Amino acid sequence: MVAPLPDGIATPALVVDPEILDRNISRMAEASRDRGFALRPHAKSHKSAQIADRQLRAGARGLTVATISEAEAFVRAGVDDLFIAYPVWLDAGKAQRLRRLADDVALRVGVESAEGARRLGNAVGGSARPVEVLVEIDSGTQRTGVPPHAAGEVAKTAADVGLEVIGVFTFPGHGYGHDAQARVRAARDEERALDEAAQALRELRLDVRVVSGGSTPTAGQWQPGAVNELRPGVYVFNDATQLAIGTCQVEDLALVAAATVISVPAPDRFVLDVGSKVLGTDRSPWVTGHGYLPRFPEAAITGLWEHHAVVRLPEGARGPRLGDVLAVVPNHICTPVNLVDELLVVRDGEVVDRWPVTARGTNT
Repeated sequence: MVAPLPDGIATPALVVDPEILDRNISRMAEASRDRGFALRPHAKSHKSAQIADRQLRAGARGLTVATISEAEAFVRAGVDDLFIAYPVWLDAGKAQRLRRLADDVALRVGVESAEGARRLGNAVGGSARPVEVLVEIDSGTQRTGVPPHAAGEVAKTAADVGLEVIGVFTFPGHGYGHDAQARVRAARDEERALDEAAQALRELRLDVRVVSGGSTPTAGQWQPGAVNELRPGVYVFNDATQLAIGTCQVEDLALVAAATVISVPAPDRFVLDVGSKVLGTDRSPWVTGHGYLPRFPEAAITGLWEHHAVVRLPEGARGPRLGDVLAVVPNHICTPVNLVDELLVVRDGEVVDRWPVTARGTNT
């Protein structure tokens, strides 16, 4: 965020620049549309009904979420087309909640095992609307997802229990890295894995309508072909990691934590009133310390407690004064958003709105 922070702001607080936010949203929507991809952005990065509305009005097909409770929060906010991109393991309570969602909205759910598919089928069988299923593929991140050649087995089980199998999805998380070629390689890995998995489903005469991938780091590397849907999330705000790996510039940072200098114990360091309960604790191998300070780009947050951030300055650098309010860009924006009640919307140095974090704490 390059705009000034408001005078008298109570810190710490998360502050959004709506002009940068809207520019980020429009840029991703236009790039997806121009290349022929459907856009289904991941809402776990912002958890905000106001931002979801902006994405949908810009042309997003629907939203991606990570949990059932996240889906419930956005349904209450009026969103009616959701993909839970997660292999949800259903207990009795989650099964009931998912069934209620299936009765009310267009719902897609990820599966990655035959047993998970059977549980899902038992939970939503006979729902008012058919629940659509995508099989999760591991394209190189080595998190969840089956190998591409095993997609058919999971898909067949899902179809046999009455679920509507519509395709495959993956997350190319191994696209993070300083080397731009890592992002290119991850995008190609994603395309090859999804293409192989989609072919495995077609051989079983299953309809493959959706081949879903994409992430913020691999944005700009996508090629038309196997993939037809994208699910980036962090791009709405960007963060210190995206800046460090080169997927955004300083002028693309739409959200910062506003923090006050509460101590200047030595010429080479100062302390801010923002800690892990606002910034989160994510460390990034590409960022020095616990965040990025646009006013002091060579400084590093070397110590982080619940309510303190200790900033070290390079030798000879002039630091801030006691009481100064500084912007801190978190390493990974998704966690800080989940830690606060609201986002302050600032235009021209003035707070113009307050957006509640609609899906805060929706982790189940």
